[in-house]
Amino acid sequence: MIPRTLSRYVAMRFFGVVTAVFAGVFVLVVLIDYVELMRRASDAPNVSAWLVAKTSFFRVPQVTERLLPFAVLVGAMTCYLNLSRRHELVVARSAGMSAWQFVTPALLVALVLGALAATVYNPVSAALREQSKRLEADLFGERPAGLRQTGGGFWVRQKTVEGQAIINATSSREQGALLGGVTVFAFDASGRFRERVEAKSAELQSGHWRLEQARVYASGSPIRELDSYSLSTNLTREQVRESFATPETVSFWELPSYIETAEQAGLAAAGYRLQYQLLLARPLLLVAMVMLAASVSLRFFRFGGVSAMVLNGVGAGFLLYVLSKVTEDLSRAELMHPVAAAWLPVLVGGLTGFVALLYQEDG
Repeated sequence: MIPRTLSRYVAMRFFGVVTAVFAGVFVLVVLIDYVELMRRASDAPNVSAWLVAKTSFFRVPQVTERLLPFAVLVGAMTCYLNLSRRHELVVARSAGMSAWQFVTPALLVALVLGALAATVYNPVSAALREQSKRLEADLFGERPAGLRQTGGGFWVRQKTVEGQAIINATSSREQGALLGGVTVFAFDASGRFRERVEAKSAELQSGHWRLEQARVYASGSPIRELDSYSLSTNLTREQVRESFATPETVSFWELPSYIETAEQAGLAAAGYRLQYQLLLARPLLLVAMVMLAASVSLRFFRFGGVSAMVLNGVGAGFLLYVLSKVTEDLSRAELMHPVAAAWLPVLVGGLTGFVALLYQEDG
């Protein structure tokens, strides 16, 4: 009875502290992002504070989703340090509980939080991020700075009765229905190059792409500048979004279909595969954060050296973040398999915390 009661107590304390830390981070990020957007929108005419606040609020969930592991790390350290400071850990040990018994409830709560973050919070944040792109376009024009895609941008190939066309875009909104910085390489039915079209933006409409402020380069003809240019297509919105939707705006439940469709079309799916593996690994990543926190925060205050151990825990979390960013960049560059990139930080963090806690408890 006593271990079960103490386990529930520790679990509730851990959940409460992590929730408070995450809420504090959320509010702080909202305020910082709101101030930054207000600064950027200061030159835009007729921009209301409510529209800026709404845009900022829709952007923040995706940012805080990345900060969730650190909220768990800080929350777990705060929880166990408070239990130690008030001598509750001494009472727990005197009742016959080992460190593993009052760490296990936090591990289970972290596992549940990770599963909810991947399956519930991620779809919500992805949908809000897509809406924030539309609001940013209203604030800053068709190509806000925050929406540009680095590297080669987005690519898709289409084939119609008129021939083939390869479309490249530097930015994407509404999951591919609206494009910015568009370049089209058009070929005739026999496969010979026909013309190149550069346009400020493109919108997918029924049966064609509508290109705005287009410039047409055709061999043997002078350059044509057009306000609007129509490019025939047989692509639907569902087909287009597989190429132009950024991985961050695709929910956890839709990622498998995106990966399958992109691979069948011969398109790069590394970003989607990495995002999917990161979400699958998120529950165990939160577990690894709890292990790291427990290894540096279960020391009794009367033994001293608590501040140094807390700094070690923060440093370990930072190094784990750096490792995860390095592996993600390697995976996006197709230099590392997405499975290894997503799960390597989890294994390193989990094993480090487990070994440190095992050494402290059992020598």
